[in-house]
Amino acid sequence: MFNVAVLKMKDIIKYFIGIMATLGMVTLISHFMTGENKGKASSPKTIETKIESKMQEVAKASFISCFDRVIPAMTVVGEEYRQMAQEEEKEKSSILEELLATEIPVMKELKKEEEKLATDKANQEIENTTSTGDQTTETTAKADTGLPTQVVTNQPIAETFNVQYEKVKIKNQTKYTLTQEMLTPDITIDNKNILLFHTHSCESYTSSEAYSYTPTGTYRTTDLNYSVTRVGTELENQLKQYGLSVTHDTSYHDYPAYNGSYTRSLATVQERLKTFPSDIIMDVHRDAIGSRPDYAPTVKIGENDYAAQIMFVIGTNGGGLNHPNWNQNLKFAVKIQQKAEEMYPGLFKPIMLTESRYNQHTGKYASIIEVGATGNTLDQCLTSMKYLAKVMDEVIK
Repeated sequence: MFNVAVLKMKDIIKYFIGIMATLGMVTLISHFMTGENKGKASSPKTIETKIESKMQEVAKASFISCFDRVIPAMTVVGEEYRQMAQEEEKEKSSILEELLATEIPVMKELKKEEEKLATDKANQEIENTTSTGDQTTETTAKADTGLPTQVVTNQPIAETFNVQYEKVKIKNQTKYTLTQEMLTPDITIDNKNILLFHTHSCESYTSSEAYSYTPTGTYRTTDLNYSVTRVGTELENQLKQYGLSVTHDTSYHDYPAYNGSYTRSLATVQERLKTFPSDIIMDVHRDAIGSRPDYAPTVKIGENDYAAQIMFVIGTNGGGLNHPNWNQNLKFAVKIQQKAEEMYPGLFKPIMLTESRYNQHTGKYASIIEVGATGNTLDQCLTSMKYLAKVMDEVIK
């Protein structure tokens, strides 16, 4: 800012001197012409010739050169001006070079730091997918078959059911009378695409050593790595190991508002079906027993696996909403549970048939599956998905 002010002041002085020099030249010429007239009368032609001669002399030089010739000091001023401009450019170049010399190493260090953070994050994700302690934190291997199975729920709540098809128990809460024909799972699954989603995405479980989290509500967390959404991810991964086509939507539907969850999840399902047509649509939940937050329905499979029990919830049109294919949904649940009773008896609790629709009109084989309850740990629920995936593969293939 200071240098600019000096340069402008020099320009003003220069122009002022130029103006004064010009006035001086005019005065000299006028005086010369007056003197000529006083000495002798000049003819108009002589005067015209002298004027033209002076004008030609002025035209031969540039405006600045005239100033330099009249006032030699102007040449010095102009030279100083040019030197200052050159020094300023050199100074700018020097500053730029210094900045580059400083910033480039800093940028390289920042890049190294970003790469290190990315590597650490990837390593942490890999660490989170390995087993910790005696319990399985994330199932990656396929389930074995022919294993002994036993329900080991601590302080169990007595099962209630009023209908049974072979070994499949059903708690019928509707006004429908379920006939043998309505329960026989005589269905053919043509479209084997599986769509998983969560109406209540933030439902969570009891913290464990491997999966300890900070709740954002009563058995709820917005961190989907610790909620029922993580259970859906495990089911997705397990099903894909059997070559099944699966898509898993992890959108929030109960956050920031809980009310309207089913309306929002319906919109999600309808949008997904546009690009991923599927008959098998599963809304994965966590069960909640209000009077027993410690309730943890559990089954032991083999020597070391403790899996949370699963429950199908099937809706009907009993509540007045259009739902023409609810019986097909029920048959699908019976078919899955029938196979589970053969392979891992006790993995499922009795099917719950309700009057509410629960968005299950969107598919031929749509359902809710409740994986564990508030007393179960996420570890146990992930283990459940290993065995559920094996059962589904047996039914769907």
